[in-house]
Amino acid sequence: MANNWWEIQVLCDPALEDSIFWRLESFGCRGMATELKGHSCLISTYLPQERAQMLDLSALSLLLRQDALAIGLPTPAMQWNLIEEEDWAISWKKHWHPQEIGDRFLIYPAWLPLPEQCDRLLLRLDPGAAFGTGAHATTQLCLEALEMRLGFDPSDSGVQVADIGCGSGILSIGALLLGAGKAYSVDIDPLAVRAARRCRELNKIPESKMLVKLGSVERVKQLIEEPVDGIICNILAETILDLIPEMDNICKPSTWGIISGVLLEQAKPVADTLEQHGWVVATLWRRQDWCCFNIRRS
Repeated sequence: MANNWWEIQVLCDPALEDSIFWRLESFGCRGMATELKGHSCLISTYLPQERAQMLDLSALSLLLRQDALAIGLPTPAMQWNLIEEEDWAISWKKHWHPQEIGDRFLIYPAWLPLPEQCDRLLLRLDPGAAFGTGAHATTQLCLEALEMRLGFDPSDSGVQVADIGCGSGILSIGALLLGAGKAYSVDIDPLAVRAARRCRELNKIPESKMLVKLGSVERVKQLIEEPVDGIICNILAETILDLIPEMDNICKPSTWGIISGVLLEQAKPVADTLEQHGWVVATLWRRQDWCCFNIRRS
């Protein structure tokens, strides 16, 4: 029997897009996409039925309204509908289109025919239920930070990165397309692991170059033969704070990091914790309400 999904749609003022993305991600939603509807923004996302009851969705709607009222913006309108998994797979794909990110990437849905000509790095995705389509500001910031890190030196072919909370695998694949030699991609969600493996195949990346496993930092430690050169982590700030002490176990004195999923109001405690564990914040990039830390060992 097919699994059922909640299809959630939120019509809102564009200025609310980031805060609504954060709320939906915190709630456990997946496969978020945005499209403009006149002067408004329509956010579509999906949630397995077993993750929420009607009362939970009503509470989420109330939180979204309260968030808007707190900053003096029009309240969003949220609606939800229960659909079967086959319908979800079709519906989700209607909302997502190719997207240029940074100077070099083109994020490309796997179900579309390949473009005849493309002067960018084509990163094909079919994220399924996993987070990571390139639509969110934090994913874009991380890919742009990777562009600044990789692809300029032939020695990058020896670079090994750990992608903690890999979601669809978009950041691991981006690093490899830019020239990194190997990615260790881990996530605690089995759906994300399945999606990342699927996207690895779509981009014709050998398993030996992109190991996708269930777990977190401790799993990376088990997989690696030597400390990694780079750490990528685009998840919620609360989880990042817990992971920072564990990152010491997989890095060396020259390791760099790209950390995002952090709201601007959460930046200080994250920066303080990084510095307490021997990291220097080299740059802090901002996009709307989100930020991305480019860090290195002190």
